Amino acid sequence: RDTNLAYEAIVDVPSSTITRWVELPAGTQPPIMADEFAECEAAVVASPLVQEALAKRGITDMSLVCAEPWSIGYWGEDQGGKRIMRALMFTRLEPNDNPYAHPMEDFTVLVDLNKQEVIGVEDDGFLHVPMEKNNYHPDFVGPARTDIKPIEISFPEGRNFTVNGNHVEWLNWSFDLGFTPREGLVLHQIGFRDKGELRPILHRASLTEMVVPYGPPSRSQQQKNAFDAGEYNFGYMTNSLELGCDCLGDIEYFDANLVDSFGKPYTITNAICLHEEDDGLEWKHWDFRTNDAQTRRGRKLVVSFVVTVANYEYAFYWTLHLDGTIQFEIKATGILSTGGIAPGETTKYGQLLNTDGLYAPIHEHIFNARLDWALDGDKNSVFEVETVAEDTDDPMVSPFYAQRTLLETEKAAAREADPLAHRWWMVASESRTNKVGENTAYRIMPTDPVLMKKKPNNWVTKRAPFSTKTIWVSKYEEGERYPAGEYPNQSALLSNDGLPAYIEADESIVNEDVVMWHSFGLNHVVRIEDWPVMPKQMTGFFIEPYGFFDENPTLDLPSEKTAEGHCLSNHTEHQHGEQA
Repeated sequence: RDTNLAYEAIVDVPSSTITRWVELPAGTQPPIMADEFAECEAAVVASPLVQEALAKRGITDMSLVCAEPWSIGYWGEDQGGKRIMRALMFTRLEPNDNPYAHPMEDFTVLVDLNKQEVIGVEDDGFLHVPMEKNNYHPDFVGPARTDIKPIEISFPEGRNFTVNGNHVEWLNWSFDLGFTPREGLVLHQIGFRDKGELRPILHRASLTEMVVPYGPPSRSQQQKNAFDAGEYNFGYMTNSLELGCDCLGDIEYFDANLVDSFGKPYTITNAICLHEEDDGLEWKHWDFRTNDAQTRRGRKLVVSFVVTVANYEYAFYWTLHLDGTIQFEIKATGILSTGGIAPGETTKYGQLLNTDGLYAPIHEHIFNARLDWALDGDKNSVFEVETVAEDTDDPMVSPFYAQRTLLETEKAAAREADPLAHRWWMVASESRTNKVGENTAYRIMPTDPVLMKKKPNNWVTKRAPFSTKTIWVSKYEEGERYPAGEYPNQSALLSNDGLPAYIEADESIVNEDVVMWHSFGLNHVVRIEDWPVMPKQMTGFFIEPYGFFDENPTLDLPSEKTAEGHCLSNHTEHQHGEQA
């Protein structure tokens, strides 16, 4: 802190030695540590400069003031090597009140984190603070409903998964669990046991970055553009999960060990939740000729963790299905980041939440997942697949087919989704074929292809180039880990780091060890129903086998029928006949 310099070390764990110690270029800012958020808020609340500005707004009780620290980003200005955060300001009307109902629009505070002092106040003179209470806490909502009956999940014959350290086996699946301060949960060495043979699919899978740009033109809203992984560290913001609240069923928990900004270790208990769920119908067919019905129910194994990023919660779920599908799902919840306008006014840049000038701005949540492939070996190729209709003048004949295009180089593989072309991408093995002679493969379907809506010359877009393409593919290189660069905090990025740098050489990605980067997300046009606490909004993607198996891999699932031919077993059935 005394020098404003950052250092990077590599430690050899078995020998307890530091094998590399490098001073980083001046101005390089590592991610913001969890304890720095509290230090920032304390500095703001204690500042006479802030107290004077708040008094103009009629706010004098500093115990009710909330300073919400945000990364400062980069706007073409040299910060002189200072480590800075920008605090958005809110207040409560009483101790348990929801502060996001009372934002101070266009009033922000700059804090030097290393000195722990306020270095500036940005006050555009908008003095109205919405004062209508909007709360979600039980103290304000009132009695909870009593008509919801409990659900019980049990495994009377024991679990279907086993855990040995960080290694998990579940039916045909095999993988290792990891956890990093930046990404949180990471899956390693994901493989599927096909007729006794463990076949590799992915070396490593994780969510590596996200950016949240806001739409309104006001200064305080435009400056909100957090990189929640690279600037804040998902791992540090991970919740301790509770049985019956965050996870339900027969749960295996995993702790996460981290260090604070002074190097002191601590543990987040129950950081990762592992459990099995019913997955509904897996497959079914009723042969009307023979009156034979065959039905199989699916299962899924879910590995999850939840992070709190100030106002927002993100629940992340990696799900493995019996048919070889891997699904990644995000549930966004928590509280909207709000703004204020004059009472009686409206705005096209967001949703009014009450009649006292409170609104929630339009914004985006753009995520990027890193998929390090090892599909039946380290040598893979990537194809783009589109459905093409053939030209014909015959009204009785109009053929169409799936057309594959090999993506040969890194730059050629920076691609956008096209729903009208039904575009998707396939990762194929170069060393193994299936029973019809085709290369074994998996495909990724872009179900939520949300990309950056800000203009290309905007600083947020230039700092988040990953958000401009749905798919990127790079040849694997040691150290190429993060799409927005190693140190995005206060960084301009441009083309010297992150994905633009990773693909600059435009190397061949045919029959190579490839890494796929998938951007997706939520275009959050806010609803009034998202207030005062937001019901989950979901996004994600899935990858599924495409010629990886020689047939449906779930043919061997047992029937749910009893020996007497009934499907209900010990479940309850209520039948309502036709009424006269």
